[in-house]
Amino acid sequence: MLNVLKPHWKTEKILSHASETASRYKEMIGNFYDNLAESRNDWIEKNKYYYHEDRTYMSFLIPAGRTIIELGCGTGELLSHLRPSWGVGIDLSPKTIEQARGKYPYLDFKLGDVENRDIIENVGAQFDAIVLSDTVGMLEDCEETFRSLHGLCHEDTRIIISFYSRMWSPILSFLEKFGLKMPSPQNNWLSGQDIADLLKLAGFDIVKKEWRILSPKKLCGLGRLFNKYLPSVPGFRNLSLRNYVVARPMVNAPNEKLSASVIIPARNERGNIRNALIRLPNFCDDLEIIFVEGHSSDNTLEEICTVIAENPSKDIKVLVQDGKGKGDAVRKGFKHARGDVLFILDADLTTPPESMPKFYRAICSGQGEFINGTRLVYPMEDEAMRFLNLVANHVFSVIFSWLLNQRITDTLCGTKVLLRRHYEEIARNRDYFGDFDPFGDFDLLFGASKQNLKFVEIPVRYESRRYGETQISRFQNGLSLLQMVVFAFRRLKAI
Repeated sequence: MLNVLKPHWKTEKILSHASETASRYKEMIGNFYDNLAESRNDWIEKNKYYYHEDRTYMSFLIPAGRTIIELGCGTGELLSHLRPSWGVGIDLSPKTIEQARGKYPYLDFKLGDVENRDIIENVGAQFDAIVLSDTVGMLEDCEETFRSLHGLCHEDTRIIISFYSRMWSPILSFLEKFGLKMPSPQNNWLSGQDIADLLKLAGFDIVKKEWRILSPKKLCGLGRLFNKYLPSVPGFRNLSLRNYVVARPMVNAPNEKLSASVIIPARNERGNIRNALIRLPNFCDDLEIIFVEGHSSDNTLEEICTVIAENPSKDIKVLVQDGKGKGDAVRKGFKHARGDVLFILDADLTTPPESMPKFYRAICSGQGEFINGTRLVYPMEDEAMRFLNLVANHVFSVIFSWLLNQRITDTLCGTKVLLRRHYEEIARNRDYFGDFDPFGDFDLLFGASKQNLKFVEIPVRYESRRYGETQISRFQNGLSLLQMVVFAFRRLKAI
């Protein structure tokens, strides 16, 4: 999260220019919401269940404490609900902005047309999140408006766009006609794919698309059940009232000077320690290698110490686990790492250390923010993975791609790479999931998904073990994976 200074606004001058250049359509929009300002709160109260469902999901997408600007903020209810460390709202209705200032004096509300570049440039700050809730439907030029947002972005900014599904258009018109929905002016009815395409043209990368709210009414308690469980189910999600698109700025200038820390969890891997070091390329100028030893019975710790003594010119460290399991080892290694980029490399060397430069290039280029290895694309060596394990991995890849809303073909590949600042954000928000993961993979996968990081997968040639025995139990770990599925559904989907 980026800390920013609040800008000095030149509001009056800009607003005068904005009103002079406003189109007739924008004047109509402003007048429409001026006339609606007095009754707006009554409409929200009348449909408070729908607004609660929408704001709850927006809060899931944008954790509290972020810096947020909302374009088309209305009377500020959503912005306030998101609990920003600093919140700015812009709207073109004078009466609406006046109400927002009275209700939420701790937020900054400014009058202006979000399609006026002067308004956006005058903000003079960058934000963690830019929210457009039911705003795209009233834009005259969506692509140019999206382009103007770059000045509000730092490299980790997320654009959150929420809007009504086009499929619901006749239903919403019917509800408005009979006084069951807040009136709205004529809208653009863009699909999620339309908005995604326009964002790409404007220089943004799509992170995920989501579908929520099948029922805007309680329906005697059934509405909550429908909204919690059905929108994530294929076939039902297209019936959802609300669509959400999450995007990030495309990275134009790759950073190839980042330092890196490679974490190698090692339990009973004595015969692989020397090869791990020999085979790992010096893929960056500042490379740290951290072995995390897990109370081995085969003198793994002694072998690590020997290798460190034999290579005084390399930055190699060893830590001993406090707890048990790979997840505990990864968390301890990451905690003590100093590199800008954090790697996991399994000491069994079934994922070739020679592949690490590919992961480094992918993270430095900005093409992805969570780089996951996948063993299930290239042919693997004989006996590298037992048949039942292979089948289970393919099944779970489909399930977790659905759960995370990003393509994941291999959840348990030992190599995962992310920036340290992103890991620190995952660690700070770990309470949402808890200390639940013995593998270490799902702690990162779920945390990265919750933080809206962009996933990219890199295929690796999966090799058979040369030393030692697998520490994976097919049936015990298969049961753990099923538990991960249920856990992920409850924390990422059933919200």
